Amino acid sequence: MDPIKTRRDGAILEVTLDRPKANAIDLATSRIMGQVFAEFRDDPELRVAILTGSGEKFFCPGWDLKAAAEGDAVDGDYGVGGFGGLQELRDLNKPVIAAVNGIACGGGLELAISADMILAAEHATFALPEIRSGTVADAASVKLPKRIPYHIAMELLLTGRWFDAEEGHRWGLINEILPANQLLDRAWELARLLASGPPLVYAAIKEVVREAEDRKFQDAMNLITKRQLRTVDVLYSSEDQLEGARAFAEKRDPVWKGK
Repeated sequence: MDPIKTRRDGAILEVTLDRPKANAIDLATSRIMGQVFAEFRDDPELRVAILTGSGEKFFCPGWDLKAAAEGDAVDGDYGVGGFGGLQELRDLNKPVIAAVNGIACGGGLELAISADMILAAEHATFALPEIRSGTVADAASVKLPKRIPYHIAMELLLTGRWFDAEEGHRWGLINEILPANQLLDRAWELARLLASGPPLVYAAIKEVVREAEDRKFQDAMNLITKRQLRTVDVLYSSEDQLEGARAFAEKRDPVWKGK
């Protein structure tokens, strides 16, 4: 069976991880996910992606340990986007929403925090239990201390303890908590809002945020003002930039063309 299900509606792509019983990711599944998200990145008609898991219990528990026991190498070929197709995918300048429908632990939590926004079902739970199996949550060790307070991130990494959606929301990791039966509806509502927005601006925002992360403020601003970032240069020379100004002057909604 295909471990990844996709649904396309207009400019929105829904990607569902569907590997019973727990939606764990093996090497083959990771490579498929990388291909799916690379095609999403490169398709000019697609503007927003939603990532979720099948069923009501698991979003994703991360690495498939059963597959590992049968020969999948933990340092094997994860595919073009790294583990889960998102963590290392270059130039992904479109919004991605994670709709966490259940347990998200280990690599599953790392996958969720690779998205731009996280919606969670009320019953969703989270953990980074790698410490208990003698390994490192590598992507989380890089990203989590930049997403939430340092001491909380270190506690989660060093203890591997579980936390619920409410705590995740309190630390700013989760945008919204919803009843399970409303999770995907809200994800699609948010995706439609984003899909109606200016895609060139979104691309510039994502590249600026990415490039500015490890730079001093003025160095990052110089990249922008001197148009040294590709997406910013495209935006400042685009029809959409003129359309935004005209729509404001004419007191109407802009019509974005993405060019």
